[in-house]
Amino acid sequence: MAIAHIAPHNPQQNHLLAALPGEDYQRLLPQLEPVQMKIGQPLYETGAPMRHVYFLATSIVSLLYVTQNGATTEIAVIGNEGMVGVGLFMGGETTRSPTMVKSSGYGYRLKESIIKDEFKRCDSLQHILLRYTHALLAQVTQTAACNRHHSIDQQFCRFLLSSLDRLPSNELIMTQEFIANTLGVRRESVTEAAKKLQNAGLIHYSRGHITVTDRKGLESEV
Repeated sequence: MAIAHIAPHNPQQNHLLAALPGEDYQRLLPQLEPVQMKIGQPLYETGAPMRHVYFLATSIVSLLYVTQNGATTEIAVIGNEGMVGVGLFMGGETTRSPTMVKSSGYGYRLKESIIKDEFKRCDSLQHILLRYTHALLAQVTQTAACNRHHSIDQQFCRFLLSSLDRLPSNELIMTQEFIANTLGVRRESVTEAAKKLQNAGLIHYSRGHITVTDRKGLESEV
């Protein structure tokens, strides 16, 4: 949902945009459209054309893999350090990895034609986006290994930590059902993992609100 104005209106909250030289950033700025994102909102569907890329500011997005039976699992997390839609400047028009908003907030979208033109035209933007794509692929690889070898408890801890890294506070607002769908596990497994962490004094959970009370303790569980 595009909106006319969001306060604070500052695309440079996104690290990629903030890294652009002043002249390149100013040329891109009028084309950046502020977009509000709500938890659970899909940005791309499997096989559907990608019309925009999204530079995230305060929202967090999950990059998902969907199996033939419809089960999903998170393969990457993207926040204000990155953007969604790398396929558009890498030669793709659609994606096999749907994306879903994991934490509400806002970002800035750029039309398909503009990102393609700027990627060819602007050396600094091309360099920044290629480096980011390399980092994103590394995250996907690491997540795949974790999903294969880590227990559900460890995956849940990693899920919480990856969200905290991209939020200004230690509080997450998301239901156990949402977390289970993102991780590709049963809701009961998430409930059990959350109880263990709460009993250990690492988190406090109540009605879709998760507060991390001991981050270092949580890190030691991964």
